[in-house]
Amino acid sequence: MGTSYHKPVMLAESVKGLRILENGVYVDVTFGGGGHSREILKQLGPDGRLFAFDQDEEALSNAIEDERFTLINENFRFIRQFLKFYGIRKVDGILADFGVSSHQFDKAERGFSTRFDARLDMRMSKRNTRSAYQVVNEYSYDDLRRVLFRYGELRKADPMAKAIVDQRSQEPIKTTDDLKKTLKRFIPGHREQKVLAQVYQAIRIEVNQELEAIEELLLQCPELLKKGGRLSVISYHSLEDRLVKRFIQTGKFEGEVEKDFYGNVDLPFRKVGGLQVPTEEEISSNPRARSARLRVAERL
Repeated sequence: MGTSYHKPVMLAESVKGLRILENGVYVDVTFGGGGHSREILKQLGPDGRLFAFDQDEEALSNAIEDERFTLINENFRFIRQFLKFYGIRKVDGILADFGVSSHQFDKAERGFSTRFDARLDMRMSKRNTRSAYQVVNEYSYDDLRRVLFRYGELRKADPMAKAIVDQRSQEPIKTTDDLKKTLKRFIPGHREQKVLAQVYQAIRIEVNQELEAIEELLLQCPELLKKGGRLSVISYHSLEDRLVKRFIQTGKFEGEVEKDFYGNVDLPFRKVGGLQVPTEEEISSNPRARSARLRVAERL
């Protein structure tokens, strides 16, 4: 099921970035259809180990039958806690492929895609008590404006939030089509898909607390990675990539780099190579790869 579930993006490049050691211990924090995990396992020896995380219950159907492999049905923000449960304190590499899987986009009832009418859901895990319905119908005007502006980078976040509040005061906004109709006057025809994608992205990030989870993951990586261990991260929009780039460069998400009395900087990582993007050939065969950005770093 894995290949049809989700086509892995920048498969060779991201796994190469890990510089796989035959008997190393690795973590794929975004298992999905298992494409990246299968490639890692191909390169591991008999004593190597691979742990994978995915909070989406539907990803469990892609579990790999391999004694070296363990799939953990949890959000990657809990990486340290679950690795400790399995007796693992240090690993040789961590791979992350952020964003929504093709399977999640293509399954209409999940509510991730602008192509289908579905109930407002957008949860990556069904155990999440917050859905798109709660965000759209229960958030205050100020919070809605914040979500649309910060996570969707929408210039019309203010009137859009007001339109949602006005509409839901008459009747709840229950489906993705209801939401589209509510915001129709702010979406020019020639840019409809782009603006809708920004709206959906904003709500989805809020529902799943995606940026907070990424920050929590990255903050744990310096402790979890052995010296010389690799971090290989694929991001899909500027909000994610900015966090990853900044953390690799400075070990922080904002503010100045801290120096000791002598002006020395204690950085957790060194950048490996430059920013990598998909080839035209990959984009042609998998259009969803278009916005992918790969960054690799090594633990100092």
